[in-house]
Amino acid sequence: MVVDNLYTVVALVLLTFTLPRSTLSEDTGVSEDLISSWDVCLPHSAKINCSYLPLEFLECDKPTDHRGNQSARDDEGHGCVKFGGQRFEEVEITKVWCRVLDGIECCGERRFLRDGFPCIKYRGHYFVTTLIYSVLLGFLGMDRFCLGQTGTAVGKLLTMGGVGIWWIVDIVLLITGSLTPEDGSNWNPYV
Repeated sequence: MVVDNLYTVVALVLLTFTLPRSTLSEDTGVSEDLISSWDVCLPHSAKINCSYLPLEFLECDKPTDHRGNQSARDDEGHGCVKFGGQRFEEVEITKVWCRVLDGIECCGERRFLRDGFPCIKYRGHYFVTTLIYSVLLGFLGMDRFCLGQTGTAVGKLLTMGGVGIWWIVDIVLLITGSLTPEDGSNWNPYV
């Protein structure tokens, strides 16, 4: 009994490498899910491991936002505790779930975690546009309105830019990177 089952398994594994999947599932009555679980990567085969495919052949999810919860990130093993950062060193790098697009032939798991995705959000805030608003209309608080800081924008509007002092300080803060969008998103790289 055990020997018959062993011969059956060996025969099916050999058929997996020689016959197309549709033929194998029709001839043997084995489910397609079971056959795909046997799909192993041979070193000298024409199929590449799915996890080595370039991003053009993958559909990847957005990074998971854990909203500052480090323990949730540690439990899950991937995701972002915080988004953004002005310099490269400040930006977190995380893993995301990727799926191989339909019609792409590869071996191994078709859904997997891929590393190297930055924790960055873009929400329509442009640095150059905000700087122009700050220089030309900063005394009216237009730059603060654009950044989503409505409370300080109203104060800047009512005081006419803090009689010009607040206006100049905001231009300097904007240029040095200390004045950023309220929602924590990054500047869009293109205007």
